[in-house]
Amino acid sequence: SGPSIAVREGRQTLEDHVEKMANLPFVDVLYIRCDWRNVQKQPGRLDLDPVWDLTLAAAKRHGLRVAFRIQSSNTAFQPEQLALPEFLRAKVPMVSIGHIGMYGDTGGTAKGDYVEPRYDHPEYQKALAELNRMLADRFDGNPLIEFVDVMHIGFWGEGHFSGYPSPFPDAETAKRTLSQMVRMQLATWKKTPLAMNTQPDISNTGNREAIDIAVRGGAWVRSDSIIVEEPIQIEELANRPPWLAAILEDGTLRQYDAAKLNVDAAGVNELENYMLHVLDLKANYWSLWTESENLASYNERYPRGFASLRTRMGYRLRPSWVWQRKRFGSSELIVAVSNRGVAGVPGVLWLTAKSPDGTVNLRGSFDPGHPYGGALRLGSFLLPKGYVGTINLLAEIEIRPDVLKPVAWACEQPLNADGSLSLDVKPMNDPNWRKGI
Repeated sequence: SGPSIAVREGRQTLEDHVEKMANLPFVDVLYIRCDWRNVQKQPGRLDLDPVWDLTLAAAKRHGLRVAFRIQSSNTAFQPEQLALPEFLRAKVPMVSIGHIGMYGDTGGTAKGDYVEPRYDHPEYQKALAELNRMLADRFDGNPLIEFVDVMHIGFWGEGHFSGYPSPFPDAETAKRTLSQMVRMQLATWKKTPLAMNTQPDISNTGNREAIDIAVRGGAWVRSDSIIVEEPIQIEELANRPPWLAAILEDGTLRQYDAAKLNVDAAGVNELENYMLHVLDLKANYWSLWTESENLASYNERYPRGFASLRTRMGYRLRPSWVWQRKRFGSSELIVAVSNRGVAGVPGVLWLTAKSPDGTVNLRGSFDPGHPYGGALRLGSFLLPKGYVGTINLLAEIEIRPDVLKPVAWACEQPLNADGSLSLDVKPMNDPNWRKGI
């Protein structure tokens, strides 16, 4: 529904709102969820609303990243305003799918029908492909961008129409259209990970096939609820391929109003219960909503939830053991990389062992996803004969083919400016060489 209530009511500026979100100690990624009309006003060019520049600048200033979802349908502003830009609404047939509130949804005081575009119309498909090309030209591979949600059909781009009928003429057209949309986006975004909503196929739109296409194409997975969703969605998320990241939302208690939360007999409040389920699903991201004051006061009153996520969520890699042993007349370094987090590595982990002067530069990779959450994996480097001195160990994740992202070692020892950890290679005739690393 837009930024914080304070901004919407004129009690807070958008600039102040973005800055306060970026300042929260547990925030890593600033997420923009907006309508298509907020990024494009006319064909052939992007017209990004002010929140985009504010968010990108705040992320750069605070060392954060940015992710976004652009939606073609948003119930919050209907019937007065639709998510599509005006130039596209003039070309694409719009279908009334039912009166607001007729299925018990919270339409507030809005009167009228929910209106959806014919997603299968050629003009919609043409404009969607153009929008993705323009966004990819601007953001694909940008180090500030963490992931991009697949542009989906339905309410909020989540692949469903709640209890309302589908605007498609039949289920087969819906399945064919959605599969085509997913394939187009996978082909367009070459460097930045895409994330696919795993909403069950309650509207007969072909979600099962589309999710399969997305996952096989390397897309991450996401869900807009961790409690109220169907069991099959929880099963899919928990047992996803370990090299794919998962993004979760709470789904209902989004305001983080500590005064309104129920606490059970064990002293666990409702939100903390939700947050700890994130670890059960081995997730990488927990999505927060926009009331920064509530988030800060919640964390002050109930610190355990955020503290648990900050120490266990996602992947947390460190070289737990490093051995130096004699091999083929030289020294071999064997590195055991441990993962303290609950999630596997989202991609392929590459290790580099290099000397400070660059004369030694050895690289190798693990299988995708390794080391899995709570596990470890060993790799080795055979050093040049007679090498003695410092070797710097660097880690990177290949998140898309030939796209490398630096890894911050989750260890307490000091790191070098490039994020590497320095190791000390001893002469093999040194009586202490076995414990020199």
